[in-house]
Amino acid sequence: MNRTVNEIKNRLSLRSPQVESLEILAEITDKLTFDKNADLIEGLKIVNAIRPTCADFERNFPSICFSLATGVGKTRLMGAFISYLYIEKGIKNFFVMAPNLTVYDKLIEDFSNTASPKYVFQGISKFVHNQPRIITGDNYNEERLYHKETDIYINIFNISKINAETRSGKTPRIKRLSECLGDSYFNYLSNLTDLVLLMDESHHYRADRGMEVINELKPILGLELTATPQVERSGGAVKFKNVVYEYSLAVAISDGFVKEPAIATRVDFDPGLYTDEDLDRIKLEDGIRIHEDTKVALDIYARDNKVRSVKPFVLVVTRDVEHARKLKELIMSQSFFGGYYADKVMDIHSSQGGSEKDENIAKLLMLENPRNIIEIVIHVNMLKEGWDVTNLYTIIPLRTATSMTLREQTIGRGLRLPYGKRTGNDKVDKLTIIAHDKFQQIVDEANKPGSIINEKNIIKITGDSNSDQRKEVVTVISNLEQKLKDEQQKADQILNPEEKQKAQSQLEIKKTIFDTIPELFKFTGQAAVSEKTYLQKEIKVKNLNELTKSEIKKIVVEKIKEKLQNKPQTELFKDDIINEVEKAYDIYVNEYIQNSIEIPRIMIHQRMDLIKSGFKDFDLDVKNLNYQPVSEEILIKKLREQKDDTIIIDGSGQGGITPDSLLNLIVSELINLPEIDYDRDSEILFELSNQAIKKFQAYLDEDKLTNVVQYNKKEIARFIYVQMMEHFYCERPKFDKLSVKPHTKIEEHNYSKFTKDSITHYTETIEPTSSIPNKIFSGFKKACHNLYKFDSKTEKDFAIILENDKAVIKWLRPARSQFHIYWDHNSKIYHPDFVVETKDTIYLIETKKEGDIQSKEVQEKALAACQYCKNATEYTSQNDGKPWKYILIPHDAVKINMSFDTLIKINEYKV
Repeated sequence: MNRTVNEIKNRLSLRSPQVESLEILAEITDKLTFDKNADLIEGLKIVNAIRPTCADFERNFPSICFSLATGVGKTRLMGAFISYLYIEKGIKNFFVMAPNLTVYDKLIEDFSNTASPKYVFQGISKFVHNQPRIITGDNYNEERLYHKETDIYINIFNISKINAETRSGKTPRIKRLSECLGDSYFNYLSNLTDLVLLMDESHHYRADRGMEVINELKPILGLELTATPQVERSGGAVKFKNVVYEYSLAVAISDGFVKEPAIATRVDFDPGLYTDEDLDRIKLEDGIRIHEDTKVALDIYARDNKVRSVKPFVLVVTRDVEHARKLKELIMSQSFFGGYYADKVMDIHSSQGGSEKDENIAKLLMLENPRNIIEIVIHVNMLKEGWDVTNLYTIIPLRTATSMTLREQTIGRGLRLPYGKRTGNDKVDKLTIIAHDKFQQIVDEANKPGSIINEKNIIKITGDSNSDQRKEVVTVISNLEQKLKDEQQKADQILNPEEKQKAQSQLEIKKTIFDTIPELFKFTGQAAVSEKTYLQKEIKVKNLNELTKSEIKKIVVEKIKEKLQNKPQTELFKDDIINEVEKAYDIYVNEYIQNSIEIPRIMIHQRMDLIKSGFKDFDLDVKNLNYQPVSEEILIKKLREQKDDTIIIDGSGQGGITPDSLLNLIVSELINLPEIDYDRDSEILFELSNQAIKKFQAYLDEDKLTNVVQYNKKEIARFIYVQMMEHFYCERPKFDKLSVKPHTKIEEHNYSKFTKDSITHYTETIEPTSSIPNKIFSGFKKACHNLYKFDSKTEKDFAIILENDKAVIKWLRPARSQFHIYWDHNSKIYHPDFVVETKDTIYLIETKKEGDIQSKEVQEKALAACQYCKNATEYTSQNDGKPWKYILIPHDAVKINMSFDTLIKINEYKV
């Protein structure tokens, strides 16, 4: 890789499609002549030899197109192009074209704001002390006055503005004489000998009259970027002829650079039974239900992972302005979800033309602000390029998209990922399109190669279609934290100043103790915590019970006192608090211990470097290996197509073939197949290939043997490979504990529930049982939280057993962030169902369907969980703690008349 390309790639954190594009630019510009008067035909030959897909520049200057799917990063690629051309070729003048006001404003921001995370030159050393000068369609008259030969100039102009100025035969402002310059800015640019033109969304610049003006600039090179390298004509889409690189939306989806699009429809739905108005309403209502579900999923994800909140919105695509108006009236009416969305809908349509249209689109960028109340946007074929929001999650098309370009552009508005990469959470990574009336067409399209919709991403809506229930997020904190919260509310309601002060001081002590305890266990190793900041001593806390030891108590009490002294809110009653700490310490520490389970924080991680895989030795079964030779003419034709053998034509015109080693021919095909590693498997590859050749030698002479191997080498390799895979082995990866912390606090849960649903007591019978996952249950006496959800009736019944069984002291439904147990090559985290503490043991428990227990997924999770229990026991056995055991219980064994001891005795998992 070119050294400069490699540097730019690393500095700008380019994705693989961007790197490939930059490498192509480097290869082409190394051979092109940069001269305004260079031979265009000769330049085309050079580019075509490098990238045969480029058949015509389609301009009166060399212009090449890079087609990258929406969301992959075309703006950052422009920054990479400019960086390369400046560093390697010394080019200092660039002209960037935007198709509309929205893109124009975005480009100015991304090219000039060094504080923005989207700044396109972030980390480029050449631009640290010599930042490019950004000249725009609004400031070029002034900026030109300060021109320096050493500066890099990036001119950014809005083509739609130039188009507007050319109407009625007017001369665009850029070509008009400027008194302060003594010339037009256009003439200044056209006289530059190193001007490079970059065209963002370049499909806009194929017919506009403004492009005729731009052509007169005669740049030395044009770089076009677009996600849709085609223009729509009356006869259909016409592909660009100057594409040198194409990275399609289908590939971008497959590679995970954008959201995964999914199609939703109703089960057993016949659109022919409904009027257009009824169909619109049904699609709107179903789209809103999916939106509400997505909104809650995004909220929970943000809370669970401590990341910024993302507020999703719905895009409704309408037929015309009148259609949009009626839909807005419907959404604002009381008949549509009780009028809940009346103030949460906006529309944008074609009557908002010209600059007003651009300005309204620009306002939509505010939709990413979590405080923005808009949740539904209605539009009439308006929202295309430049609208780079990341929080569009539901599209409801209520008009027919007449072209592939329009369909991809509309879907493309919702494909950008809010966190910059896929999270692994299905609802966070998915864009849903409601398509009740186009369902079969979309299914058919999904089956075509290169489709942007995968057949597995088809959602069938079931259940009560008339339900208008919305969801909300319920955050469930631990019992300890909930007690503090309740006590704070009581303290706030006390009117007597003296009593209020006393209650508040006690509360401050309790809060500080509860906050301090987890801090004592934040360090790895044997829980060594340096106390040099406080008493120049070292405290070693092995477990929670050690906090009651006098020597540790003394140190921790001093630490708590110091923390309290530094709290500004305690100034009024500081002395009272400090004097009370020692008295309160034992009480509050014991309360903490009684409401906690001693869960060591251990990160279980698979050692990928220790995995052993390969093929066991075996003899090839050759009884069905009986290929026959083909005619020499057919063989030569095939070899020409494959282009991997040498064909010699003798003087008589007859074909002769110079083969590679026959063994090498077969092995060369084998090493292209999955799971085969040449360095590791070369011996068995040659051995099996030799066995195949010996079989052919048994019934073919030398000439025919060569013919058979050359013609059938791919099929022979596949024949060998199938048998090899029957003898393939891969040892399970071993686990490492990356760190050990002797205690971690009980983490919070974030649950979704229907807003209208009340909290249900855990002993209540729920019918149908399929609705249990939607409910939140209360009433627990032994649990570490006061509210829980269950994924099944089995889990709910198991909770009843835990509550009623005398052997159980405490139990927990662990939150998603409670454990760090990695599995599946460290790509996933295992979340156990229950943690249960008894008098002498702590159990990690999973309940599963009987038929699933032997599945690969369940077994791999179980191995990871056993590794956690092994490491936890190793630590607790050395530090006066309880051992850990993993229990895997089949669902049909969970009956509320069963004792806990019986269940664990018959279901302890053995590695």
